[in-house]
Amino acid sequence: MKYDYLIVGSGLYGATFAYLAMRSGKRCLVIDKRGQLGGNLFCEHTEGINVHKYGAHIFHTSNKEVWEFVNSIVEFNRFTNSPVANYHGELYNLPFNMNTFHQMWGVTTPEEAKAKIEEQRAEAMQRLAVTAADGSKEYREPANLEEQALALVGRDIYEKLIKEYTEKQWGRACGELPAFIIKRLPVRLTFDNNYFNDRYQGIPVGGYNKLIDGLLKGADCLTGVDFFGKADALPLLAGKAGRLRDNWRAIADRLVYTGALDEYFDYRLGRLEWRTVDFKTRVLDVPNYQGNAVVNYTSHEVPYTRVIEHKHFEMFGQEVYDYPKTVISEEYSAEYGEGMEPYYPVNDARNNALAADYRRMAEQEEGVTFGGRLAQYRYYDMAPVIEEVMRVVSL
Repeated sequence: MKYDYLIVGSGLYGATFAYLAMRSGKRCLVIDKRGQLGGNLFCEHTEGINVHKYGAHIFHTSNKEVWEFVNSIVEFNRFTNSPVANYHGELYNLPFNMNTFHQMWGVTTPEEAKAKIEEQRAEAMQRLAVTAADGSKEYREPANLEEQALALVGRDIYEKLIKEYTEKQWGRACGELPAFIIKRLPVRLTFDNNYFNDRYQGIPVGGYNKLIDGLLKGADCLTGVDFFGKADALPLLAGKAGRLRDNWRAIADRLVYTGALDEYFDYRLGRLEWRTVDFKTRVLDVPNYQGNAVVNYTSHEVPYTRVIEHKHFEMFGQEVYDYPKTVISEEYSAEYGEGMEPYYPVNDARNNALAADYRRMAEQEEGVTFGGRLAQYRYYDMAPVIEEVMRVVSL
């Protein structure tokens, strides 16, 4: 008997799709080329700590339906993302709020902070001033990310908290990056270190593996299976010649594909570009290394962009000290290369146009759903991924 769906990739999109499809009585086979399930949500258990192997994942949403859905699979804790920025040893709260402004300028009231920001924004706007034909003053659009950021928040915040951090992220000078990367920079005139504005936020109690295991319960799952590898890697296709990519219709009525969009089409139009992240993770013989889950390093003197201390996602108060060791991950942003993990799409004119061409090709693929960050060449937070799957499955 054939499956209703072959799902390529066991990350959040594939796992959620499998759960909702099975709830409607469909049979699903989920394959993943990695040796474990969960995609980039996979956690390793080290020293009693759930380590986010592929980078920090913090679930946040204002969608009550989505929040109740994930909590029906596994309970989420109260974690609130309140990152800290370290600039040459100076510490600043993020996102930009009254704590940040007090740390930077010594201001204590919203009016003082607003006046300081407006003063610095005015300096930046003068550099964008042009004289119109009638002699009046106009302001041209920012030509690059540097001009955009300066116009939004002024010199001090830009130079200490944005410039060098962004250059490490993208491997390019801010003056060479397009302005649209930073469309807006939220400024809060309140003492609020909660990074997100969403109503709901947290981490699964026991780690993200529990969420993935709950979503995939009842599905047939195979790891170490490459969709672009030999078809006979699947027992159902034993003896079949060629690639699984070209023979999947023999075992399933429909395909849900969450891999790279350009790879599905054998890079026929060219390769899409990505940024990637290299993680250097180590166990430290101290219970509490930095006192926070996320610390950004915003100067070039430190080569990594941030340090994640994983225990703070799930341990609070005395519990932090009940475990004598801690696990940290340094994150290094890098250009994507063959064999590396793609993380962030490079949304410049070339890649956006190429991705649009590939998406038009995808629309012509009968019986195939392209879903998630890789298959749509779009950056997604977790909650919008679930919203998208709910929309697609209900069609």
